[in-house]
Amino acid sequence: MTTYDAVMSEAALGDALLRPDNCSIERALAIVGEKWTFLVLREAFAGVRRFADMQAFTGAPRQILSARLARLVQEGLLRKVPYREPGQRQRDEYRLTQMGLDLYPTLVALMQWGDRYLSGREGPPLLLVHRDCGAPIEQHFRCTDGHEIAGPREVTALPGPGALRTPLDETGGTLAGRRLALQRPQAAPEAEHRDQSGAAEEDRDQ
Repeated sequence: MTTYDAVMSEAALGDALLRPDNCSIERALAIVGEKWTFLVLREAFAGVRRFADMQAFTGAPRQILSARLARLVQEGLLRKVPYREPGQRQRDEYRLTQMGLDLYPTLVALMQWGDRYLSGREGPPLLLVHRDCGAPIEQHFRCTDGHEIAGPREVTALPGPGALRTPLDETGGTLAGRRLALQRPQAAPEAEHRDQSGAAEEDRDQ
């Protein structure tokens, strides 16, 4: 285990041993953790609201796009708003709810990660700037006291009010402890056999 792994185990992950069905990351990914869903949200944030336009911009097959939109509406990230073009039947637009809007920082972080590690020599394909002043936008982590957080080494995870804990083990129940337990050197079978044989001989001598 590297030093960084050890720091992550103790500092970033902490003692909150959450069951898989009690993890907010897993629950969020159950809704949005798929390519087409993120592309639909990308277009929604860009102001695209209609099915045909979303299909054109995402390239999603019609059946897949229909399923993703229905799921996002069902989960509360999008809402349907009916509209009617002159001479045509009524259709629905898809607009972001507050729950959907709250995902904007997540999409921006994902985009900026892609800009940093996956862009070509030409640089990022899209720039996000503040509409009022034109300066590029940046994302930062801050604690409620206003301190800048540089990375996971400066974060400690603590059990929240909804945490479900697994039973404590001999290491104290921490993820770091579990990893350390796996790394403890174990006696080889031959050594264990010799130890037992030696103990038996001592018993006979007594």
